[in-house]
Amino acid sequence: MKKYFFLFFLQFVNINTCLSQQETQKRLEKEKAKLVREIKQINTILFSNKTIRKSAFNQIQDLDVKIKVRSKLIRVTNQEINLISKKINVNQRDIDVLRVEIVKLKDDYSNMIRKSYYSKSRQSRLMFLFSSESFYQAYNRFKYLNQYAKHRKKQGEIIIKKTNLLNKLNIELLSKKVNKESLIKENKVSQLIYQKEIENQRLMIGELIKKQKNLEAKIRAKEKKIAAFDKEIERLIKVAIANANKKSTAPSTLKFSITPETKLVGKSFYANKGKLPWPVEEGVVIQNFGTQSHPIVRTTKIKSNGVTIATTQTAEARAIFKGIVMTVLSYKGSNPTVLVQHGNYITAYTNLESVYVKKGQNLGAKEKIGRVFTNPNTGKTELKFSIFQSSTPLNPKGWIYRL
Repeated sequence: MKKYFFLFFLQFVNINTCLSQQETQKRLEKEKAKLVREIKQINTILFSNKTIRKSAFNQIQDLDVKIKVRSKLIRVTNQEINLISKKINVNQRDIDVLRVEIVKLKDDYSNMIRKSYYSKSRQSRLMFLFSSESFYQAYNRFKYLNQYAKHRKKQGEIIIKKTNLLNKLNIELLSKKVNKESLIKENKVSQLIYQKEIENQRLMIGELIKKQKNLEAKIRAKEKKIAAFDKEIERLIKVAIANANKKSTAPSTLKFSITPETKLVGKSFYANKGKLPWPVEEGVVIQNFGTQSHPIVRTTKIKSNGVTIATTQTAEARAIFKGIVMTVLSYKGSNPTVLVQHGNYITAYTNLESVYVKKGQNLGAKEKIGRVFTNPNTGKTELKFSIFQSSTPLNPKGWIYRL
């Protein structure tokens, strides 16, 4: 009983392991496909315009985006290779076990046939039955002969079944080995490109530092301006919240005093977390949310209350969810920013060339907000996108689908 329970337990574990590996493989394949698409987008959006001569600074930044994505692609491909290696080991183990079982089954089957042959040569089945001393003995002998015949047939079927399974595992093993070799070759190519990109970036950074000894100070000054702009956006959001709350009898607060209707919009917005559409139809994230190292001067930390998305020229920003335009604002000669309220959440669309909406306007999901600004010097079209819960900035990565 304990033996059968142990065998059942092993089978159960094997099934669960197999299912888990299949799920992992599907996840890795999806992640890999996404990264491959992202590299194609990076090449299209950041590296296809040969007419504009980029500064070394912009070249390094663009290359840094591609290097990070390619690094992820190499890591995911390595995970795929490791998973296939585990499957190959499991298949090889199962094949070895099956081969031993089939040899034993064939030996048992041969002995059974041999005994049966000798038995037939000595006395026929009828003689075996008729030589019984009683009807009861004859009945038992008859049952034995039937059971023996069934057992022989069953043994033959088991051998065929296990042989077919062995052939199937051998085919799978060969397929997995071919797949593994293909992934290894693919990864070697990716690693060569990766190393070349790293080296190019290193050389460009070295040249840039030689030419501009005060580069770090310039970067810090630029990042200071960006930080000031982010703070101004947060300040203006607080002002907008205060103005909205004036219409309410609730005490002044940094959070919205919202109506039951807008509260439902906020709940619906939260319910769609992780499924919200991109604020542009096509794009690549070139700067993430939060504190991070600068791509050129690693000792310098930069902070962002949103993500920066590089997109195609003439691209248009769009609302990620239904809401109301809170305000359209600019700061010290910068390009316009549109704030859209979704209950107690706000989305900000910064660096617009032209704005299609006005304050108080109701928007639907994916409705156009304005055209994203294209820098004539760099050729880059970039949208800064942020999400706030009242006045607190949130990481858009957890909200936007596959950001």
